[in-house]
Amino acid sequence: MDVVVNAPHLPALDETVAGNGVTYQFGGKGGNQAVAAARFGAKTAMAGRVGADEFAEHLLAHLDESGVERSQVQQGAGASGMSVAIVNSKGGYGAVTVSAANLEIELGKISIPRGTKILILQNEVPEALNIALAKKAKRAGISIILNAAPAREMEDELVGLLDMLIVNRGEASLLCNQGEAGLNPADAAMALHQKGARQVIITLGEEGLVFVDEGKDVLEAAAFGVDVISSHGAGDAFTGALAACLATGRGTHQAIRFAQGAAALHVSTPVEKRCGISITEVERLAGLGACETASR
Repeated sequence: MDVVVNAPHLPALDETVAGNGVTYQFGGKGGNQAVAAARFGAKTAMAGRVGADEFAEHLLAHLDESGVERSQVQQGAGASGMSVAIVNSKGGYGAVTVSAANLEIELGKISIPRGTKILILQNEVPEALNIALAKKAKRAGISIILNAAPAREMEDELVGLLDMLIVNRGEASLLCNQGEAGLNPADAAMALHQKGARQVIITLGEEGLVFVDEGKDVLEAAAFGVDVISSHGAGDAFTGALAACLATGRGTHQAIRFAQGAAALHVSTPVEKRCGISITEVERLAGLGACETASR
């Protein structure tokens, strides 16, 4: 669950800022990514865990409404995962996440559905769980995408299992042990590929992204010029849309462009209207032909 506060600017240390709005939104990186994948046509199942609170009821209901199969979303005592995000007047944000119930996910209760093409992982669950699921997926010939957010150190074992690693500038900086101000995204993407990830995407907001495909030259893709309302959740929209397009058999370059279009529409659309963003709108913005959807 995401508590999103709008304010003129993010508070400095020891500063209290008067906000001008608050919304309670469906959230959690895994949930957001699953909903995005389903919205953009992929048959989607989610594994995770919620607690025994009002947030859990809202989260489960939203998964149902979004067409996400959730039989492997476990439930137990305690609090559901949540975050508090502060969005400034320019649409940028800062957030604090609390994994809560997600730290208690039971691996033994998770099975990867037959016919799965892509497994999306993220960092709001323990790394040991990500490694175990990645190994299981690798044995089954399933492609593995890790959106390494929130930022944390990562074991080489996990990096070596990844078909695609998606990070933003800050996450790339941490993984490369380099200051963000001096980070060269192209060099960082190649360095992360050399650590073992087959493909690497570093998203750069309004500067677009860089992409390394199996050790070939680093490619750059410009961002779409849109008026940003809020960038909160943009990375999840990008990741879910990318996975959905890849699951249809689209090439990686086209899937990346589709995902950029989805993220651009996400950040430029009011929160209450984002659920109406369509595949056709994304394709039009991205300049792509019809992106076939996976069978549902």
